[in-house]
Amino acid sequence: MTPDLMEQGAQRLRARQEAQEVQANTESGGRAASFGRISTGEVDVTHGRILYLEDVSVSFDGFKAINNLSLDIAPGELRCIIGPNGAGKTTMMDIITGKTRPDSGTVFFGSTINLLRHTEAQIAQLGIGRKFQKPTVFEHLTVFENLELALRTQPNDRQVWPSMRFKLNSAQSDRLAEVLVTIHLADSVRRLAGNLSHGQKQWLEIGMLLMQDPKLLLLDEPVAGMTDEETARTAELFLSLKGKHSLMVVEHDMSFIDTISDIVTVLCDGSVLAQGTLDQVQNNERVIEVYLGR
Repeated sequence: MTPDLMEQGAQRLRARQEAQEVQANTESGGRAASFGRISTGEVDVTHGRILYLEDVSVSFDGFKAINNLSLDIAPGELRCIIGPNGAGKTTMMDIITGKTRPDSGTVFFGSTINLLRHTEAQIAQLGIGRKFQKPTVFEHLTVFENLELALRTQPNDRQVWPSMRFKLNSAQSDRLAEVLVTIHLADSVRRLAGNLSHGQKQWLEIGMLLMQDPKLLLLDEPVAGMTDEETARTAELFLSLKGKHSLMVVEHDMSFIDTISDIVTVLCDGSVLAQGTLDQVQNNERVIEVYLGR
């Protein structure tokens, strides 16, 4: 383990100990207090971290997909996650969003919200949005209608047509217009989503997540299948979101990662193999051996 990783581990341990001390002094006696916060949607980031995973493990039919994984992300950070196929990247996001329950370990949103006590729908409502590799938009609706629908419905709400009776107020209309500019689709507002390019559909789905004002975005291979121009514009989009939202980006495109990343985490065999700048991890002998190749 490098000195940098040792120091990062020590920092995580101090943050966790401080969080436990704060929680122990709450009226309900600690972590149990986190469950009561779902109605407010508050995320306590006073300790400088919006997401904590500590010693998380999960096995499927004897295969350990996640192996004592510890990871944390700061508010407003854009964290890139790389690693070979089967490293546990998708399973990690499944755990964060409640799709998969770990066998052991802790997963906290901020210092007080224990994500393992919540369902997928509740986690989405708390402010964690996830985008899968393949875009899922309503192709028979326009760009505007897709964004409008995302604002009207609760996360994971499948009752689409009843929500169409809802009417946007001026603040919501302003928000929608802002998102259209952010995702580079202001000139395509009346186009059917089904007529958009692959990259534009990806932007639209990101815009639909943004309409819910998530605090943390999980993005799985967002530039796969994009043209070079679309990839460059997606990099601009992510950099514009950095600081306003926390982002976890799983990606294999190293040029794209080089454009957007500050910190890169390398997963292998379900745990952290290395972490640092892209240059640091690309020059790590273990990373070269198991992932990048010589």
